[in-house]
Amino acid sequence: MGGGGQVALRKAMGLLASGATNVRVVSPRFHPHMPAQVQRIAQEYRAEHLAGALLVFAATDSPQVNDAVVRDARAIGALVCRSDADDQDSGDFATPAMLRDGALLVTVSTCGSPALAAMVRDRLQAAIDPQWARLADALRVLRPQIRASIPAALRPRLFRELCSEAAMQELSRGGVEALRAWLWRRFAELSGAPADASAAPPSVHSNQQDQQPPKERSNA
Repeated sequence: MGGGGQVALRKAMGLLASGATNVRVVSPRFHPHMPAQVQRIAQEYRAEHLAGALLVFAATDSPQVNDAVVRDARAIGALVCRSDADDQDSGDFATPAMLRDGALLVTVSTCGSPALAAMVRDRLQAAIDPQWARLADALRVLRPQIRASIPAALRPRLFRELCSEAAMQELSRGGVEALRAWLWRRFAELSGAPADASAAPPSVHSNQQDQQPPKERSNA
């Protein structure tokens, strides 16, 4: 990555959050919050800094340096993204404007205008209910349990129920445990199971031990 300022910081943090393990940043100066996991090269950019790179980001405040980064990346066959794409050649790909809160991730892409994407993201941020992020975190816990213990035919309905206002109220009232208890009650109501079926996660039993589970298609 060419550049060590605010834009480079966002790009580096996004790469690390996505699992990148070898992030190299070239700049005479670095943002004070640049992650420690980043390899820092405190030099003016030169073409040899791209050796071995697969993805390249031109994120300096100089259009001339960004021109050089784009040109050098293409010369070695690396994909390149340019941060000042509103005014110049955007490179080979663009990264969306992102809003992350726990397990909730919202991305905005405008096919080439980072400034517009950032504006839309900021407008959306004001409209996002904080409960949505809490619900997304709760679903990371509950979703595997639902898939393991509830029949496939009922799962889509229960996933929709979990995204309702009633579910968010339960989560706000008592956290994940309250939401889990509410879910089992809803399962009992939808499946016609006895009332005490809500006391514990339901189990799915096959009448034929050697029968393979059916393939399923679900939008959840």
